Amino acid sequence: MSLADNLASIQQRIRAACERAGRDPGSVALLAVAKTQPPEVVRAAAELGLTLFGENKIQEAKAKIPLCPDRLRWHFIGHLQTNKCRDAVSLFEMIQSVDSLPLAQELQKRAEQAAKTMPILLEINVAGEGSKFGYQPERMLTEFKEIISLSRLEVHGLMAIPPFTPVPEKARPHFRRLRELREQCEQLLGAPLPHLSMGMSGDFEIAIEEGATIVRIGTALFGERSKGGVQGV
Repeated sequence: MSLADNLASIQQRIRAACERAGRDPGSVALLAVAKTQPPEVVRAAAELGLTLFGENKIQEAKAKIPLCPDRLRWHFIGHLQTNKCRDAVSLFEMIQSVDSLPLAQELQKRAEQAAKTMPILLEINVAGEGSKFGYQPERMLTEFKEIISLSRLEVHGLMAIPPFTPVPEKARPHFRRLRELREQCEQLLGAPLPHLSMGMSGDFEIAIEEGATIVRIGTALFGERSKGGVQGV
């Protein structure tokens, strides 16, 4: 199938999932995961109307983003090292993978230097997997008030990558857990948090049914990657 066919199929599936959940399809943003995709593929996706793209490696983003249309919006979705925070702040409009207080403090410092306010999501390791990055839920709740006190950061919600499974329904408890964690954070904040970034190519419909506002889709849109990547993205 062509890129256009893949996009049309994904959009139809998003609409159907929203209908099942009684949600407005406009409440779900499709983030195209562009890792390992060359600029010409990103441009082709942009010509089909996509505007929101994600990258998970800073070096790849530094090389690629300048070659893509200026109107595109970019989110960082990979593990971020503190020594790459300056580049992340300059390249991206949101960082979805903040997973520690020291990382948040470094982003605060770099955003202050850039005179920029940085929207972020807190990445949660919902299943407690040793092989994955992300906050342990209890630690995030303990440090949440300190993070929201950082003047240059705006916490917009939570992000998670549940364990890969060929059975999408098995991801539902993890998506539900992330939604419940957001509700706890909203109580601590005393205000709503607009975003839940959850759901990838294999399970985004379940994620939408559980409240996802951003679904991160690569393989279902662009096809299988020639290089390695996170299974199921």
